[in-house]
Amino acid sequence: MSLADQARGDLKLTGLHKRYPNGFVAVESLDLVIPQGSFFALLGPSGCGKTTTLRMVAGLEEATKGTIHIGDEDITYAKPYKRPVNTVFQNYALFPHLTIAENVAFGPKRRGAKDPASQVKEILALTELTEQAGKKPAQLSGGQQQRVALARAIINRPDVLLLDEPLGALDLKLRRAMQVELKRIQEEVGLTFVHVTHDQEEAMTMADTVAVMNKGRIEQMGAPYDLYTNPQTTFVANFLGRSNLIKGTVVGREGTGDDAVVKVDMHGTIATIKASKVHTDSDHGWVGIRPEKVLIQPAGEALDAPGAALSGAVVVDASYIGVSTDYTLRMPWGQEITCFEQNTGRRGGLIPVGTKVDVSWRPEFAFLLDSAQDVEAGLEED
Repeated sequence: MSLADQARGDLKLTGLHKRYPNGFVAVESLDLVIPQGSFFALLGPSGCGKTTTLRMVAGLEEATKGTIHIGDEDITYAKPYKRPVNTVFQNYALFPHLTIAENVAFGPKRRGAKDPASQVKEILALTELTEQAGKKPAQLSGGQQQRVALARAIINRPDVLLLDEPLGALDLKLRRAMQVELKRIQEEVGLTFVHVTHDQEEAMTMADTVAVMNKGRIEQMGAPYDLYTNPQTTFVANFLGRSNLIKGTVVGREGTGDDAVVKVDMHGTIATIKASKVHTDSDHGWVGIRPEKVLIQPAGEALDAPGAALSGAVVVDASYIGVSTDYTLRMPWGQEITCFEQNTGRRGGLIPVGTKVDVSWRPEFAFLLDSAQDVEAGLEED
């Protein structure tokens, strides 16, 4: 089944701004184009403006400035019920006295659609709810109720489907299963999904494109892989996963094009960073490396990878969590950094606390951020 052919075009937000009467600015000069048929995620901490943005698209909040278009149609000030948009909320908002089939049929019947029964049958099959059609919402699991809410929204054939923290009420195992289901359904129906969440795993698992929001603005936008491997601000580096950020001074630049690199002095050790992962023009910056890219060995033993190698670190904490062991290392200059070591069985146990270790990582995994940015940005929200 595909509804993409009936859609009117991209969702375009231009100069979108929301200021409340008390002076609080929730969204500031937001420019965004969400391609028709894509799965798009707005990711950020509470209060960053993501839900306010979604509510302005839905017509539940009025924009202070700016415009909202779907294709060529300006819907900025259209009534909510006149917009080609539907919203799925965290609490599902199902009618408890109606059966699942009746809940799903509510929209088509209200619009006077022809043959709503066949539409309901098709949507229930898509959302794998056929066997639940005669039950009431209270008889279903949380995941099934979430699919009913989704089915009820999709059957209205909106151009854009807005999802406001739709998996927040589910437990971890069910939430992960529903991430896969949501992505499958989106790909089958071909509608534009705009998913608002504070959960990084949700956004990265499902979305084609993620926009990381902070204080009413988009910090960075791109494919999940690009955001994670090449963050451009300390906020993104800290909020999207975890990062070790080490103060450094640029001491040289070499090569051209794809071979261009920047040399950075980190407390006496020279680190090499690809120019495409350097996001500052200053001679000072934060050298970033993800914990799972950090390699350690007891002092004097051979390290697995070439690159920036630092000696004199000490293990101050080791936490075994099954799939990996999380080490906290105190570096010679006093800073503590983190290493996530996959438990492949090669080591045969944990490195004991108090052990002196050598540290290394491959240069292509490092990035350099502006030293003027707050090194702790994004940490409190995470």
